[in-house]
Amino acid sequence: MEGSPQLPMAGIPDRNYNAACGRLASHLGISQAAARRKVEIRAAQEGSRDSASREALAQRMLEEAIAAGTDHGTLFSDQLGAVGNDVNFMLED
Repeated sequence: MEGSPQLPMAGIPDRNYNAACGRLASHLGISQAAARRKVEIRAAQEGSRDSASREALAQRMLEEAIAAGTDHGTLFSDQLGAVGNDVNFMLED
């Protein structure tokens, strides 16, 4: 369009950073976007701005989650299984 200013497109996040957030998301049993948000919030609190430090932070958060010993993905799956076995659970209205 002739008269409208061109807005820059958002940058594509670093592939390694996305992979680190994906591993964190898988372990926590959340979406990749939610994991990325967790990393972004913590990075802002710590003052990290570059991609390499955010990638390292995502890896550190994953290591902390593993060290805590709670596998949220398995816990969530077990909870869903318990709901499916409930005698009062209705499949249809």
